[in-house]
This record gives sequence, C-alpha cells and structure tokens, in this order.
Amino acid sequence: MEKKKKFTSRLVQLPMELWQSRKLIWKLSKNDFKKRYAGSYMGFIWGFAQPLVTVLMYYLVFDKIFGAKAIELRSGVEVPFALFITAGLVPWFFFSEAIGQGTMSLIEYSYLVKKVVFKISILPVIKVIAATFSHLFFLALAILLGCIYGYYPSVYLIQVLYYGACLFLLVLAMSYTTCAVVIFFRDLSQIISICLQVGIWATPILWSLDSLHNPTVVALLKLNPLVYIVNGYRDSVYGHHWFFEDITGTLYFWAVTVALFLVGAAIFKKLKVHFADVI
Repeated sequence: MEKKKKFTSRLVQLPMELWQSRKLIWKLSKNDFKKRYAGSYMGFIWGFAQPLVTVLMYYLVFDKIFGAKAIELRSGVEVPFALFITAGLVPWFFFSEAIGQGTMSLIEYSYLVKKVVFKISILPVIKVIAATFSHLFFLALAILLGCIYGYYPSVYLIQVLYYGACLFLLVLAMSYTTCAVVIFFRDLSQIISICLQVGIWATPILWSLDSLHNPTVVALLKLNPLVYIVNGYRDSVYGHHWFFEDITGTLYFWAVTVALFLVGAAIFKKLKVHFADVI
C-alpha cells in the first residue's frame, strides 16, 4: 500500500508543479528563446534560419540537381525524396535541440538552482518549450514543401498536434534524467552528442523503413520510440494513416514514455537535494 502511494505521488507531483507554474514557464520560455540571439543584428530570426536553409538545401539538391527522385513506400505511393527527408527531419531537429538544451538546463540556470524557494523542476520544460518555436516554423516549411509537390494539407494534418505532444513529452521525460545526471557526470553531454550522430542513422529519417525486408531488424528498430513519431509526422504531412490504426505502436510508445517519465522523476527527486552543492 505504501509503495502504491509513493508511485502515485511520483506520477502526480511533477505534473502538478509544472501546471501550477505554467505562467512562469511560458514567460521564461519566451525569454530563453530571445536570449539565445541577444546581441545579434537579426535577433530571434536566426532561430528560423536553420530550418529554412535545410529545407531549401534538400529542395535544391534533390529536386533541381537530382531531378526530384522519389522514394516508393510499401503502400505503392511514391513520395519526393526531398519531402520524405524534410518531414522526417522536422521531429528529429526538435528532439536533438530539445534534449541538448534540456540536459544543460540546470547548469545554465545554476543561479536559480541555488535559490531555495524556486521550483527547479520547471527548468527542463522551459528549454523544451523554447525549442518548440523554431520547430513550428520548420513544420510550416515542411507543409509548404508538400504543397509545392502537390501534397496539400488534408484532415490527417490534424494529428500532427498529437504527434507533437508525443515528441514533447518523450524529450521532456528524458531530459529530467539527463539534466540531473549531467551535474555529477559532465561527460554525459558529449555522450549525448555522439548518440545523436548515431541516432539520425538508426532512425528512419534519411532512409525508409519500408526498404528493409528482414522482419527481425525492423522489429528491433521499432523499439526506438522516435520511429513512431517520425512515421507519424510523415503520415500527417503527406500520408493517409491515423495514429490509432497502429494500436501496437501507440501502446508501446506510451508505455516507454511513461516509464521514462517515472524514472526521470525519481532520479530528479533523489538527486535534486545535492544540486546546489555540486553545481
């Protein structure tokens, strides 16, 4: 009975703290995004430069130079390669930026960590929300690129809100573990950078999962929860599949995300009493 109460408390306490501080979180998130480009002539516009250049690069290379080579999916549908890659990069760029920023959130805001009355549990979510601004712009560019190729927004685009929430919660759940551990093990940030370099190839972003014919390999790759999100973004931009059609994938994703959240909340709670002494 006691263990059940602790489990319930761990599951509810952190979301309650975030909800109670929602106005402060939103304010600090906007300030954090603006602060990154403070002192530059173009300001926050630089936050949208990378997505814009990336989309233009893939459009020019695969459409104009290589003649808009298409990739054929198992459903028989051919999708322009530039659109296929861009739709996959949208969630990946958000994930890589958010996990990197979220991991270093406590160290960057060390002066707030040392304040006794400040709820430091809101710091990782501030970083993740700040990364959302450029993510929305990148998503808009992917939709625009789809329109250029003739894939106009359909009713399936609505579910991008669902997949966006999935991505947000996944990276937030992971950030609570990484931001707590990196204070005591600073090399973790470098390890994450290497993992991201490997991860972009281990996730079907630059290649199609449909091109694999070994069911064992496909099953192993699908253990990566980002596969669910990347495929979901593609279904939202140019596909014709609803998220609830993949019951197994949906249940697996949420089981992993909840587990990561519980682990992250437990590690964060256990280590936070030592943050001010070590940071």
